[in-house]
Amino acid sequence: MTTEKQTVFLSGASGFIAQHTIKQLLDAGKFKVIGSVRSEDKANSLAKNFNNNPDLSFVYVKDIAEETAFDEAFKEHGSKLDFVIHSASPFTFDITDINKDLIIPAKVGSAGIFKASVNYAPNLKHFVVTSSYAAINDLLRETDNTYHLNENTWNPMPFDEALANPIFGYCYSKKVAEQTVWKLTEELNAKFNVTAVNPVFVFGPQCFDSSVTKVLNTSCEIVNKFVHSTPETEVDESIKGSYIDVRDIARAHIEPLLDSDKFNGKRLLMDGGRFGNQAIVDVLNTIPQLKGKIAVGTPHKDDDIENQMAVIDNSATKKLLNFEFMNLEQTVKDTALQILKVEGKA
Repeated sequence: MTTEKQTVFLSGASGFIAQHTIKQLLDAGKFKVIGSVRSEDKANSLAKNFNNNPDLSFVYVKDIAEETAFDEAFKEHGSKLDFVIHSASPFTFDITDINKDLIIPAKVGSAGIFKASVNYAPNLKHFVVTSSYAAINDLLRETDNTYHLNENTWNPMPFDEALANPIFGYCYSKKVAEQTVWKLTEELNAKFNVTAVNPVFVFGPQCFDSSVTKVLNTSCEIVNKFVHSTPETEVDESIKGSYIDVRDIARAHIEPLLDSDKFNGKRLLMDGGRFGNQAIVDVLNTIPQLKGKIAVGTPHKDDDIENQMAVIDNSATKKLLNFEFMNLEQTVKDTALQILKVEGKA
């Protein structure tokens, strides 16, 4: 007896997290994926990487910040969609107007695909949005160990403060984008279930070796810089945060599709633990090809970092997902070993 494969629409298909999500969806053998990309070149490149899998197809959405950007694709494919994963998001600090270039596009982009889902996907069962820890955390209290946060916490930054600099603006934009989804769920009386996935810094290997370039995506670039450091390189101790592996994030996007009611209305705070630059350097120095050739810093200075930062309680997320998150050593090593392999140093 064959079961009909269910169809997932995934926006921003060329993204770091998105590619791993597509891989896991296709590997499961239960899904067809329609990915949105900005250009034919990106579609061709992805199709080739996925060995022209017949269960993977693409639509072109050039600018997700347009209010009706997704309408054509959903008019064409909406009737066959079972699930939507909205992972596309504007992410740049090279801007001139924080509101116009960051906040408004984030809000409009989320509203556009959500409204298209309501209007043109009558059989949709679940909508998953890739949000961010930035929508939860108070950036100004990240190193305050008396500050506690969990899945119900929201970034308290007001709009006026968000305009101070692009980093504040980005954090605020992630809050606005996610809140737009929850607001529209109520206002439009959406008939499908909704989940938000809120990752911290996302490490881990690229889905394909061909994606390993000189400069990597924002989180992995932290590791990449130290892979290419020298023993004289200083370790900036001001960089600290939380980590999660990209493969765990991809899985967190898929679990709600497998048990929709269980995940309805939930925010998944994807945090594997705290790290600082020193902790990353400590792991990298256990790799034989790097030991003695890269930055050393002050070994083990980050061993107590959990007690120096805000307290994250994501026990509700871990209970819902019911799988072990990868530890820092594994995710950093896998990130670095792929870089070394591509550079012929593994």
